[in-house]
Amino acid sequence: MIALTLAEVAAAVGGTLDGADPGALVTGPVEVDSRKVRPGGLFAAFVGERADGHDYADVAVGAGAVAVLADRPVGVPAVLVDSVVDALGKLARAVVARAEGTAVVALTGSAGKTSTKDLIAQLLQRLGDTVYPPGSLNNEIGHPMTALRVEPGTRHLVMEMGARHKGDIEYLTSITPPRIGVVLNVGTAHVGEFGSQEAIAEAKGELVEALPADGAAILNADDRLVRAMAGRTRAKVVLFGESPDAHVRATNVRLDAAGRPSFTLTTPAGSAPVQLRLYGEHHVSNALAAAAVAVELGMSVDDTATALGEAGALSRWRMEVVDRADGVTVVNDAYNANPDSMRAALRALVSMGGRGPERRRTWAVLGEMRELGEESLAEHDAIGRLAVRLDVTKLVAVGGREAACMELGARNEGSWGEESVLVSDADAAVELLRSQLRPGDVVLVKASRSVGLEKVAEALLSDGVAA
Repeated sequence: MIALTLAEVAAAVGGTLDGADPGALVTGPVEVDSRKVRPGGLFAAFVGERADGHDYADVAVGAGAVAVLADRPVGVPAVLVDSVVDALGKLARAVVARAEGTAVVALTGSAGKTSTKDLIAQLLQRLGDTVYPPGSLNNEIGHPMTALRVEPGTRHLVMEMGARHKGDIEYLTSITPPRIGVVLNVGTAHVGEFGSQEAIAEAKGELVEALPADGAAILNADDRLVRAMAGRTRAKVVLFGESPDAHVRATNVRLDAAGRPSFTLTTPAGSAPVQLRLYGEHHVSNALAAAAVAVELGMSVDDTATALGEAGALSRWRMEVVDRADGVTVVNDAYNANPDSMRAALRALVSMGGRGPERRRTWAVLGEMRELGEESLAEHDAIGRLAVRLDVTKLVAVGGREAACMELGARNEGSWGEESVLVSDADAAVELLRSQLRPGDVVLVKASRSVGLEKVAEALLSDGVAA
């Protein structure tokens, strides 16, 4: 964090000092967990569902916190504010404003945000010190917490922006005003909250509206709703995708036997071959978005292609591929799910299974997709039908009504009723798999985060050998 006195912190957040030295210097990170506080840091006392951070104020100061950001007196040095959440955003904005020379890159989309953020971060690290969020810290708390890690020498700040309501992204861009904005796609994730894809596009487009005239809007040329955002920004528009008119394009896209894509990266500055370590053809679009950012910030095409080929998956439970000792391959993509990411994961599974006489058996262990509103049953039915059309060997639908609809869709699409099965929970799925898996099988595990299907992948990996 860029060092600030407590007086400067109070001025930035519109707070008042309580028992604190105005000249005391905050040099360490801001933490919301008192157990992670380091000397020189600041402790933000949030009121959560299970605990009230104010109760741990003395513990945080004892661990070295200079003061506590709080909404009431806590008996130790504090900066008192009306809202700790709002204050955290204001403090992050003040720190980013002092980070001269730091290029802020922000991205959003219905699917692929975290994977693309990880790719962008790995590319930009080659150009200089880069700050980015671990996992998918993309809300009103995780976002400023990441921004507060900026230091005087930080060259790039990469921010992932999520939205559940109109205005969410506009708020996040007010904390970290972006120079480069990336919009990956507009799908049906959170359609239950927004009501339609068009409404989702309206919210995602808040990112490009926040860009300055000398900035760059990196837009997916293959998504009509994203492409249309070109008319909502004053920044330069850079299109990426497989469309012939995209500025950053992929041609000659192929998948190897393991389902890892390769392609030719083509830009106005030249072309270069790329072989990704990531699994699934959907990562081609993510890689193009990352390449467009890197080239915009000065990386050569050859270096960009090399960096893409060396980049890996940094965040857990996102197409994590592990081969067990007995030859069973477990694909843990259980962090989250929506119809678009489900379709991409199923296609990746089929690619990994291969074709012909050496084809491996493929298992899709799928849980419910949340927040789809009135479209939920239809979307689950469509995923079940797609699993059969792609010739997935077996669909294991896990859960209640939505999962039952997914399994029914598979049965209605299938020809003999053995392509799918419905089980009640993760434990039942594990029991089924342990009894039926054979060496060489490929198992995909995917669902919305709240379903908890990562337990299935973890259980399979802990087994080591199939029954």
